[in-house]
Amino acid sequence: MRTPAWETRYGRKLLFTDIAVVVAAVFAAQFVRFGATPADLARPVSSTSIDISYGVLSVILIIGWLAMLAVGESRKPQNYGAGSSEYRRVVSATLMTFGIFAVLAFALRVDIGRGYLLIALPTGLVALVLCRFLWRRRLHWQRRQGRNVYRTMLVGEAAKIHHVHRQMQADANAGFDVALVATNDRGRVASALAEIATCSYDDLLTSVVDFEIDTVIITGADDFPPERLQRLGWALDDLGVDLVVAAALTDVAGPRIHMRQAVGFPLIYVDYPKLTGTKRLVKRTLDLLGSLFLILVLSPVMVIVALCVKLSSRGPVFYAQERVGVKGKPFAMFKFRSMIQNADDQLASLLDAQGTLDKPLHKVDNDPRVTSIGRFLRRYSLDELPQLFNVLIGTMSLVGPRPQREAEVALYDVHHHRRLLVKPGITGLWQVSGRSALDWDDAIRLDLYYVENWSLVGDLVILWRTVRAVAVADGAH
Repeated sequence: MRTPAWETRYGRKLLFTDIAVVVAAVFAAQFVRFGATPADLARPVSSTSIDISYGVLSVILIIGWLAMLAVGESRKPQNYGAGSSEYRRVVSATLMTFGIFAVLAFALRVDIGRGYLLIALPTGLVALVLCRFLWRRRLHWQRRQGRNVYRTMLVGEAAKIHHVHRQMQADANAGFDVALVATNDRGRVASALAEIATCSYDDLLTSVVDFEIDTVIITGADDFPPERLQRLGWALDDLGVDLVVAAALTDVAGPRIHMRQAVGFPLIYVDYPKLTGTKRLVKRTLDLLGSLFLILVLSPVMVIVALCVKLSSRGPVFYAQERVGVKGKPFAMFKFRSMIQNADDQLASLLDAQGTLDKPLHKVDNDPRVTSIGRFLRRYSLDELPQLFNVLIGTMSLVGPRPQREAEVALYDVHHHRRLLVKPGITGLWQVSGRSALDWDDAIRLDLYYVENWSLVGDLVILWRTVRAVAVADGAH
């Protein structure tokens, strides 16, 4: 099997990092708990059946931990740089290691110091995940420079090739560099993807060798029957080239997809999103605890902002505007006032003047209604802080699609109303992906992706990315 040189190097870096982290975590736990002198290393474990020292026990734990990381395929190349599977495998392998360790200790009547394990497990797990994250960030940076990527061929009909190519361009971190297209509709493909070479199905295998292709992605074609696809897979296997079949699904997260083998071919099951029961309780608990904590921590900031608003211009400190919430129910959204009084009365005329009255995302460029202090508040999203009280009373969530006015909701297409299936949020996917710099199509796509693929981990990631987006004022106005 041919393996790209960068993939081998990256795998070695992960291996060496895993070894360093596991060794450091285990021996650090032993040092903190028992010390590091020769006598400490030889300290015997309390046992009625075997005679073993903590030094030997640490070596056994290290070997077992590293073995589980290998058996659990935590360094599987298909997970490099994309998805959450790499992190899940690291967590699963670590928990499995300590689970087996605990079972063996119980079976052999070995009394291991609790502090030893309570230090080694969380320290090692956090360090492993953090190192994987840092390596991934570096890999993403290299891929944006055009390095450490898979030379890729797309195979199929013109329309499907265009669709998959657009998706790949939107996510450079995935690492697919489309170098060649195989299709029987070369004219249509060449007109849209002039910079990419094309070939026919008959020349596919020859072109794979000539262009040094690493991955072949089948996008779908009626004139590429299953039997031909099977033969292609065998030929690519002999060449050491990966074969990928792209499903005609977009914006569907991995946990919603399940494979089932049936009469010789795989079927893809897609779960429908449901934010009910335990999931709803978990999200509400996060909202309550998170909003209470942030209100307590940020209360001095809110007091200062309130004074600045009051002293800088006439009008109330707070501003409440009716927005459309979950399932289309209106609610009052709280903000610090960042505009002059009666600013809403001027909105329609300003939007009409810039030609966006009939478009969603009612934003006025260089808005003359914004006060001097208001521009600063908006730049760093300080005007949004009172929405923490919306979260506390349950009309909003920390994370979700941004709430919009009734006039904007009236411009929705039919499927856009799915963004109203969850509570609106203070922050969301489009806030950490460009904020006001995004156009409506991109914003609605990100909001719908969030609704369709909600997860607790996803919310925590968005909250983390929000801190950076606000700090650099990325796309705000």
